[in-house]
Amino acid sequence: MLSEISIRNVVLIEALDLGLSEGLSALTGETGAGKSIILDALGLALGARSDRSLVRAGAERAGCTAVFELSDTHKVREILAEAEMDIAPDEDVVLRRSLSKDGRSKAWINDAPVSVRLLSRVGAHLLEVHGQHDGRGLLDASTHIGLLDVFGGLTALRDKTAQAWNDMRTAQQALAQLAARQAKAEQDHDWFSYAISEMDRLAPQAGEDARLSAERKLLQHSEAALGELQAAREALAGNGEYEAQIGAALAALERISAKIGDTGSEAGQALAQAGTALEKAMLEIEEAGRALGAAAQVFDCEPGALEQVEERLFALRAAARKYDVEVDRLADLRGKFAGELALLEDFEGHLQAAKSRANEAEAIYRKHAEALSKERKNSARELDKQVMAELPPLKMERAQFVTSITAGTDGPDGVDDVRFSVSTNPGTVLGPLEKIASGGELARFALAIKVALAGGQGRTLIFDEVDQGIGGAVADAVGKRLAKLAKTAQVLVVTHSPQVAASADHQIMIAKETLADQTLTHVRPLAANEREEEIARMLAGEHITDEARAAARKLMAAS
Repeated sequence: MLSEISIRNVVLIEALDLGLSEGLSALTGETGAGKSIILDALGLALGARSDRSLVRAGAERAGCTAVFELSDTHKVREILAEAEMDIAPDEDVVLRRSLSKDGRSKAWINDAPVSVRLLSRVGAHLLEVHGQHDGRGLLDASTHIGLLDVFGGLTALRDKTAQAWNDMRTAQQALAQLAARQAKAEQDHDWFSYAISEMDRLAPQAGEDARLSAERKLLQHSEAALGELQAAREALAGNGEYEAQIGAALAALERISAKIGDTGSEAGQALAQAGTALEKAMLEIEEAGRALGAAAQVFDCEPGALEQVEERLFALRAAARKYDVEVDRLADLRGKFAGELALLEDFEGHLQAAKSRANEAEAIYRKHAEALSKERKNSARELDKQVMAELPPLKMERAQFVTSITAGTDGPDGVDDVRFSVSTNPGTVLGPLEKIASGGELARFALAIKVALAGGQGRTLIFDEVDQGIGGAVADAVGKRLAKLAKTAQVLVVTHSPQVAASADHQIMIAKETLADQTLTHVRPLAANEREEEIARMLAGEHITDEARAAARKLMAAS
C-alpha cells in the first residue's frame, strides 16, 4: 500500500506531504488544478522516464518520495534481496528520486543509492496507472500471461512447468556437451591408446628416478675411483714389506720368550701382549686389503653400463616433461589414462543415456505445458465472460474483450503467448489495448479487467480520468466497481465525476492558487462535511446551491 507521498518543486507543486489510506481515494479538483502533476511526480519516484520540465521554475531540483507498506511475502522484497539490499521484514520500502534542472537524476531505495533501472523494476510491482498517463501494468503484454494464470488458479501448474523446463534445459545442455565431444572422441581415443602403450613400454617404477640418479653418479666416477683404490691397495701391500717386518718382530718375541721361559711373569705378560698386538695388526692389514679389493669390484663396471643407465633415466625424464608430471608420478599416470580410455570406449553408451534423459525431460515438459495450455484456454473463456459482463454498465456495451492464446516459443511459462485484445466498436478488428482504446476507454477496460481479476496482485492501482465521457448511471457504475476493487487493493482515482467521488472512502482536494505572480498547486484531504461541499461543487459548478448539497448527501449516502 502507498502510505505517503512527498513532492518537492515539481511543476506547480512547491511542497506536498500527503498520507494515504487503504480503500478507495478520490483525487478531485477543477481542470488544470494539477492532478496530473501528482501522477507525474509519482512516476518520477517509481522510475519513469524523467523530463527536466518537471522542475518547478526557479528551483534547482525536483524530487518525489513514495513510501509503501508491504507484506512480508511481497515480490518486491524478493527483488531487493536479489539486489543485496537488506530490508527488514517489517520495514517500509521508500522510493526516492531527485531531478536537477539540467536533467540529471538520482535514485534511492531506503536511502541506499540505486540505478533507475532497479527503481523502475521495483516500481512496476508496486503501482499501476491506468488511463491517459498509463505507462505500465496492462499495457505490458508480457504481464497478461501471469494475470491469466492467477485468475485461473494455475500458479502451481505453471511452477511445475517452469521446473520441468529447467530440468529439460539441463538435460539438453548435458547432451550438447557430450555431442560436442563426439567429434574429438576418436582423436582422444588414439592419443590415450598411444600414451598407455608408451607407459607400458617404459614401465616406470616408483623411486626409480632417485635410484638411477645415484647409479649414474657412481658410474660417472667409477674409473677414477678404481685408480684411487688400486693405489691404496698397492700402498697397503708395500711389496710385502709390512708382512715381513711384522713377521720379523714376531720371531724376535718368540726368541725372547724362549730365553726367559716364564710366561706368567710381568715380562712374559708384556711379551704376550706385544705378540697379540702384532698378530692383530697382521690380520687388520689383510682385512683392509680384502676390503679394498671388494670396493674395487663395486667400481669395476661393465663397459656401456653408464650409457644404459643414462638412456633409461633420460627416457623417464623426457616422458615426465611430455606429460607434465614428476617422474615418480608416471606410474600413476598410466592408470589415469586407462580410465579416460575406458570412458571414451563407452562414449556411445553415455551419449545414448544422455539422449534418453533429454527425451524424458522434454516429454515431462510437454505434458505439463500442454496441461497448462488447456487450463489457460478454459480460464481465458471465463475471464472473457466476466470482463464482458463488466463492460455494459461502463457504457462499453458495444466493446469486445478477448484473451488471445496462440502458440509461442517454448519457455518456463509454457508454450503459449497470451494477450488481452479489445475492440471498441462492432466490426472493428481486435487489437492491443494501447492501440485500440482511447485514454478513458483504456481506463474503463482496465477497471473491468481488474474487477474480474479481483485485485491488483499486491499493487496500488491508479485510475486516471476513468469517467471520461460518461455520467449519470454509468459514472455511478464506475464508482461502485472502483469501490468493489478497493476491497482487495488500494485504489486511487483521478475523477471529475461526483458519482465516482461519492463512492470513495477518502477524498483529496487539489486546487490551484495564484499569489504574487506565482501559481502553486495545493493538496489536502477533505473531512466528511468538506467532501459534501466538494461533491456539491462537482454537481453544480461555481455556484453551489442547497439542491446540489442535498444531491451530494444523497450520493454519499447511497455509496
